[in-house]
Amino acid sequence: MKVLQKQVHVSASGTRQVATFAGGTSFYDYKQMVVLVSIAYLHLIPSLMILLVGCFWGIELVFQRVPGVVGTEVGYTQGTKKNPTYEEVCSGRTGHTEAVQITYDSTAIKYDDLLAVFWDIIDPTLLNQQGNDVGTQYRTGIYYHNDEQQAAALRTKEEVKKKYGHQSIATEILPAAAWYPAEAHHQQYLAKGGQCSATGDLTPIRCYG
Repeated sequence: MKVLQKQVHVSASGTRQVATFAGGTSFYDYKQMVVLVSIAYLHLIPSLMILLVGCFWGIELVFQRVPGVVGTEVGYTQGTKKNPTYEEVCSGRTGHTEAVQITYDSTAIKYDDLLAVFWDIIDPTLLNQQGNDVGTQYRTGIYYHNDEQQAAALRTKEEVKKKYGHQSIATEILPAAAWYPAEAHHQQYLAKGGQCSATGDLTPIRCYG
């Protein structure tokens, strides 16, 4: 896993969540700032959301910093083997993705707001790649748990298409499949390595391994 090409900063500004990237700043409006977040599933309170965004170390730290996030877990999903290991996933033979599961309070933050963060931190035109990370396990995806999540994912994907014109959007939108937590040493990897995971922290995120 190599250094992320996009450095991501997350901070709180009034009732807005502000995510600053190397190439500019994007604002995500939050009507309420008490949130429980997860990158890969979405349900009732607390809600879950599953997203696939390339290397899961850096993306997990991005969402750890979002105000209201109370738990994240990295893991593997959308593959063919039960309980795959990291090495098996990286081989590309199991079909799994590296993903992040976020737990959040759906009364405090909207699913669409989390999707806005997701779309802004990826390059959805890349197939099986994000930044310097290349392989089927690094494809991007949104994995929904109900009809509402599916509709939101498809709607926002159509909005993103307008931004990229004639370029194809490679991000897959599929029903959530079996979730396998990654090995313990991968959980909160960058935070355990000394990078700050405090809510609203602005320190540039470095993904290394």
